[in-house]
Amino acid sequence: MPNKPLVSPAGRDHEGKNGVQSLDIGMTILRAIGSGHRAMMLKDIAAAVDMPASKVHRYMVSLVRCGMVEQDPMTSRYDLGPFALNLGLVAVDRLDRVKLGLAAIADLRDEVNQTTALAIWSDNGPVIVRSVRPFRPITVHVVTGTAMHLLTSACGRVFAACLPRSVTEARIRCEQDTLSLPAELKTPAGLAAMLDQVQQQGVAIVDDDHRVPGVAAAAAPVYNFKHGITLCIMVIGVNGMIDLAPDAAVVNPLKRSAQALSMRLGHNSPR
Repeated sequence: MPNKPLVSPAGRDHEGKNGVQSLDIGMTILRAIGSGHRAMMLKDIAAAVDMPASKVHRYMVSLVRCGMVEQDPMTSRYDLGPFALNLGLVAVDRLDRVKLGLAAIADLRDEVNQTTALAIWSDNGPVIVRSVRPFRPITVHVVTGTAMHLLTSACGRVFAACLPRSVTEARIRCEQDTLSLPAELKTPAGLAAMLDQVQQQGVAIVDDDHRVPGVAAAAAPVYNFKHGITLCIMVIGVNGMIDLAPDAAVVNPLKRSAQALSMRLGHNSPR
């Protein structure tokens, strides 16, 4: 005879609505440890969650095993483990950066009165995740979700210059083979010179995007607490109506905005 299901459909429905109790308890213990001002003894954790110490200890064994908690062998005190700390850092990197970036490009738009945008690196290369339109009748509208080329867009050049070459190599070669590019960008020396210039100046400037003729843009990198590029801030305008000279009233505010956002995200090393 076929085996009977271990959980009935009603049981599965009940579990789906109410969650997994043991996980809820484990998270309660983690919250208690995280709320403490220092590493805690087992009895203090048990008191904080109002549970017997013997029961808390069983959970601690599993939490230590998976890296969410660690125990100091000298004091027997418990504290958040390396995996919990890494999750916290990842959460900061993934969640706060877009929220802070949106505020940054809104402030930058107010200062330069041009379209501003925010891009991240994805499996499809640079992708626009936010944009803010200026207070002017003639402007450039940037569509959220647009994937940008590495070699012909300002934000693409920033990512190409700041990411490890192993990450961008295949995409760069594909664009060299398929896109209409200036001759120098098809040679290793010319490509290296362009990327080096972006790194040295801290900004990439493209005064005529081939995908949308007549569009000019400048982009600057935003770094995170790991000192790697995590975002790209852009200013986009109509060619001939936006001044992208290195010391103009657009490029300097752009660089200041990117640097300030980098500091908010924990980057404090000079690049």
